[in-house]
Amino acid sequence: MKKELREQLKRQLKADRQVVIAGFREDGKPEKLLRSLRQSVDAVLTTAWHAAGLPDNTALVGVGGYGRGELFPHSDVDLLILLEQAPDADTTAKLEELVQLLWDLGLEIGHSIRTVDECLSESAADITVQTSLLEARIICGDEQLFQLLEARYAEAMDPRAFFHAKVLEMRQRHAKYEDTAFSLEPNCKESPGGLRDLQVILWLVKASGLANSWRTLATSGLITQTEAKQLMEKERAFKDIRVRLHLHAGRREDRLVFDVQTAIAESLGLTATGSGVHMRRASEYLMQRYYWAAKTVTQLNTILLQNIEERLFPKSGEAVRINERFNDVNGLIDIVEDDTFEKTPSAMLEIFLLMTERPSLKGMTARATRALWHERFQIDAAFRADPVNRSLFLRIMQAPVGIIHALRRMNDLSILGRYLPNFRKIVGQMQHDLFHVYTVDQHILMVVRNMRRFTMAEHAHEYPFCSQLMANFGQPWVLFLAALFHDIAKGRGGDHSELGMADAEQFCREHGMSDEDTELVIFLVGNHLTMSQVAQKQDLSDPDVIQAFAKVVGDERHLTGLYLLTVADIRGTSPKVWNAWKAKLLEDLYKITLRVLGGEEHSADNELRNRQQEALATLRLYGLEANAHEAFWKQLDVAYFLRHDASDIAWQTRALYERFNSEQPVVKCRLAPIGEGLQIAVYIKDQPDLFARICSYFDRKNFSILDAKIHTTRHGYALDTFLVTEQNFAKSYRDIISLIEHELCGLLTTPEPLPAPGKGRLSRLSRTFPIQPTVDLRPDERGQYYLLSVAANDRTGLLYSIANVLSKYHINLHTAKVMTLGERVEDVFLIDGAALNNARNQIQLETDLLDAIKV
Repeated sequence: MKKELREQLKRQLKADRQVVIAGFREDGKPEKLLRSLRQSVDAVLTTAWHAAGLPDNTALVGVGGYGRGELFPHSDVDLLILLEQAPDADTTAKLEELVQLLWDLGLEIGHSIRTVDECLSESAADITVQTSLLEARIICGDEQLFQLLEARYAEAMDPRAFFHAKVLEMRQRHAKYEDTAFSLEPNCKESPGGLRDLQVILWLVKASGLANSWRTLATSGLITQTEAKQLMEKERAFKDIRVRLHLHAGRREDRLVFDVQTAIAESLGLTATGSGVHMRRASEYLMQRYYWAAKTVTQLNTILLQNIEERLFPKSGEAVRINERFNDVNGLIDIVEDDTFEKTPSAMLEIFLLMTERPSLKGMTARATRALWHERFQIDAAFRADPVNRSLFLRIMQAPVGIIHALRRMNDLSILGRYLPNFRKIVGQMQHDLFHVYTVDQHILMVVRNMRRFTMAEHAHEYPFCSQLMANFGQPWVLFLAALFHDIAKGRGGDHSELGMADAEQFCREHGMSDEDTELVIFLVGNHLTMSQVAQKQDLSDPDVIQAFAKVVGDERHLTGLYLLTVADIRGTSPKVWNAWKAKLLEDLYKITLRVLGGEEHSADNELRNRQQEALATLRLYGLEANAHEAFWKQLDVAYFLRHDASDIAWQTRALYERFNSEQPVVKCRLAPIGEGLQIAVYIKDQPDLFARICSYFDRKNFSILDAKIHTTRHGYALDTFLVTEQNFAKSYRDIISLIEHELCGLLTTPEPLPAPGKGRLSRLSRTFPIQPTVDLRPDERGQYYLLSVAANDRTGLLYSIANVLSKYHINLHTAKVMTLGERVEDVFLIDGAALNNARNQIQLETDLLDAIKV
C-alpha cells in the first residue's frame, strides 16, 4: 500500500507539474504558476498526511515562501510539523515515515518538528525562524493548535525589535552584493532592489500590524496607489524572471549570470537589434529592464522604510527652517509644503544643491523623496531651458563637497536622467566589452567619483601624482563635467566619442560656460581614449610618437586634464584592469609630453644622453668604477637606451658588465620598481626561437606577461627583459626569484623542441561573450619595422601561441606591448624579418596567427 501510494503521488505531482509549466509557457503568468504549483503540493501533502495516521492534535504548516502561498519550480517546500506535546515512540516512527515519503516523492523539503513552546523559543533566538513563522499557513491537521501558535506568536512579537533586526539583516545582505542593484550578474532574489527587498517590506508591515499586502499598504497611507501598483508590477517582473531561471537551469537558480541572460531574454520575446559593433543583444534589453525595475524598488523601498520607521519610532524634533521651501527635520531635508515641487519646479534641483552646501543633512525625508519622485516628470524641455535651473545644475557640479552623493541621489531618483535626456538612455545599459564591470551610468558616476577623489586630501595617498596635478588645476569642476559626458553616447551607434562631443558642446553652450572651458570639455570627451591608446600601444621611445601626441593635446592644461580623466576612466572600468604598469606608462607619457610642450627638444640624442647620465649616477651608488660600464655599453645601440629606463639600464649593467661575453646564459630577476610583479632579464647568445622558448616557460608557470623588450647587442647577444605578474609573488617572492633564475637558465642551456601550444581555458565571461579575434599587420610610419596588432579573448598561453607562430616564420621581435583589459587582450608587437618582404607570406602569417589565437 505504501509503495502504491508513493507511486500514485509521484505520478500526480509529475502530471500536475507538466500541466502547470506548459500553461506558463503558453500564458506567461508567473502568479498562476506559483499558485498552481503550491496547490498541487498542498494536495499531495494532505493525502500523505492523512495516510500517515498521525494523532489528531498535530498539524502540518507551511512556512517561509511556501507558507506565503508561492512555490517556484525548484524551491524548497518549507514545512513545520506542529505538535501539542513531545512525540512518543509511535508518533516519532510515523513522522519519520512521512518525511521519508516526502523525500521519495522528489520534494525538496525543509522541515522542523516542534511544539508551540519550541516554536516560540526558537523564534526568539533566531530572526530567520521568526520571519518564516510570520508567513505560516496551515495545510491540514489541528486548526485550533495552529491558531494557538498564531496567537502566542503575535503576543510575543516586538515590532520595533523585528524592524531593527530585519533592516540590519538587509544592510548586511546588500553589503554582500556590493550595495548596488547594478551588478552585471545580479541575484534577482537577494541583490539590492530584488525580490527579497520587497519581501522585507511586507514582513515589516505585517509584523507591525500596519498592512498585509501592497493594496492595504496603500490604504494605510504608507504608500500611494500609484506606488503600490508599481511595486506589484516590479514584483511580478522579478517573479517571472525567477521562474524562467528555475525552468532554464532545471534547478534552483536565482542568479542572472551571463550564461543564461540571452536565453531568458529570448524566452521573454526580446531579440537583438542592429549588427556588428552597433548590435544590441537581447540580453542587454533584458538587463536594462531589470535595472530600471530594481532602481524603482530600491527607491520605493527607501521611502517605505522611512515611513514605517516614523510609525514605529515617532520623533518629536522640531523642523528648522532652511528657506521658504525646505526645513531641516532631525538631520533630513524636508519640504515645507506637500506641493513645494509642483509650485516651484526648480526646487527639484535646489534640494540637491542644499545638501551639498549643508553636510549636516544626511538625506531626505520620505515625504520629500516621495514628492520628488512623483514630480520628476515636470523636468521637461522648458525646465531644462530655464536659466535658473541651468545655474542650479552648474552650482551642484561646482560644489566643494557632496557632488558624488548629489549625482548618485539624482540618478537614483531619475532626476539626473530627466535633466540630461541622453544620460537617461544609458541608465542600466550593459557593456559587453569584457572589461567594464559596471553599467554605463554607474561607470560614469564611478569616473566622476575617481576624479573628485583627486581633489580630496584624505585620498591623496591613493594616487599622489594625480592629487598633485589636480591641486594645481584651476576649476576642477570642468573635469567633472567632462567625466559626466565622456561615455554618455554609448550604445547610440557611431563613434561614442564624437557623439559625446556634440552633447557636451550643447550642454556647455546652453549653460553659458566660457569658450575656453567649453573647448576643454569637448576636447576631453572626444579624446578620452587617446592617451591610453598611445601609452599602451605605441612606442614611447619614438620621438615622432611623442611629437604627434603633443600636437594633439596642444598645451599643459589639456594634457593634464586628459591624463587625469584617463586615469579616472581606467580605474572606473574594473578593479582588474588597472595595474602599476599602466600607471607607469601613462605617467611616463605625461612627463615626456610635458617636457616637449615646455619647449624642450625631444630628440633621440637628448634622451640618450639623459638616460645614460642618470644610469651612471645610479651605478656610482653601487660602487662601480667610473669606466666599468664602457665595454658593455659599446655593444648596445641607441634603441636599447631609448627603450629602457635609467634604473633598468643601471640594473642590467651591474648584472652583466663583467659577463657580457659569457658563454652561459645569464638570468636576473628582481621585484619590479613599479611596485607590482617581477622584472626578468635574460642575456644569452642569440638563438632561434628564443622568445618563444622563454614564453613557453612563463606559460607553464602561469605567469602573465605585462611587457617585453627584445634587444640584440652588436656582438650577437640577446638581451630580453620581461615584466611578469602572478597572484602569489608577494607572498614568497624571494623563493620565486631564485627558482626562476635557476630553472630558466637550465631551460636555455639545454634547449628542447618547443612544446605544442596549449589551448588555455577561457573564463566563463569570455565563453559567453567571445570576441572576434583580429590580426593586423602593417608597416610602421618609417617603413623600418612592421606593427603587428592582435586582439582576442584572454586565456593562459595566448602569448606563447603567438610567439610560436612568429618563430616558425623566423620573425625578429623588438618589442611586445601586452595590454590586458579584463577578459580581453590587445597586444602590439614591433617586428621585422625576411618573410615579411613577401605579400603572400604576410597573408599566410596573419592566417596562421588567427588560427593560433582562436579557441
